[in-house]
Amino acid sequence: MKRRIVIVGALVVAFGALGGGIAAASGGGGSSDSGGGSDTDMPISGAELQPAMDAALSQTGGGKVTETEVGDEESYYEVEVTLDDGSQVDVQLDRDFNHVGSEADGDSPGDQDGPGDR
Repeated sequence: MKRRIVIVGALVVAFGALGGGIAAASGGGGSSDSGGGSDTDMPISGAELQPAMDAALSQTGGGKVTETEVGDEESYYEVEVTLDDGSQVDVQLDRDFNHVGSEADGDSPGDQDGPGDR
């Protein structure tokens, strides 16, 4: 009987840990984005950040990267660029940093987040 309780207890712990790992991997949890984005918005980071920024700035002809996102609803990467005139453009990139689309962003010209913020 004790052995059965130990096995059941171990299974409960294992499944609990597995469930927590799945929630973390799927981006579960809150977001620091107060701009109305989804709870899974994640900034581009690590080795992917610089090539994404370079690709976006190449498409816009310059400007300043003000936001980034992995897993955007329109593409794999989204990079927001604020142009010299204060307007903003969302540049959509695929996994290989190829341009797949762009659109004017509705944020105000004063929105000055950092490149890793989202």
